[in-house]
Amino acid sequence: MIPALLAALMLAACVTSPQRVAGFRQADVPIWSAAAFAPDRIAGRWQQVAGYAVRPGGCASGELEVIPAAGGYALRGTLCLDGKTQPVAALARPVGPGRLAVEGQEVWWVLWVDSGYRTLAIGTPSGRFGFVLDQGAISPDRLSAAREIFEFNGYVPGGLRPF
Repeated sequence: MIPALLAALMLAACVTSPQRVAGFRQADVPIWSAAAFAPDRIAGRWQQVAGYAVRPGGCASGELEVIPAAGGYALRGTLCLDGKTQPVAALARPVGPGRLAVEGQEVWWVLWVDSGYRTLAIGTPSGRFGFVLDQGAISPDRLSAAREIFEFNGYVPGGLRPF
């Protein structure tokens, strides 16, 4: 009887527990922001080219204008976050490497920016949202790179939806 109980306990110890998913991100996976991110290079108009959503559709691609302002960067526009259009009118302040404190929201983490500052992948540790901004029409290789970066940072594979 004791060997059977011991075997059952040993087997139970080998079983992995399911990963907890908070929002669109696995909470137990480390997340990394882009340490070399230079916020002074993001001024201008950005088109939202992809975002995390439970279901496809819901809203169209968003647009965000980033304007240098006292204390940070003024953000103006709309984003499609989890299938819902969200107006954005806030000040974003750099608060760490690759991190922007956006008024009224949790800190945005810049997970990746391409070397030419044409594409930004932005997410949050909570996984409440994730989206990709581009300065124009995103190339397939940059969209693929953004998808890989999100997945590396614990975002649910297949959840990033291009517009």
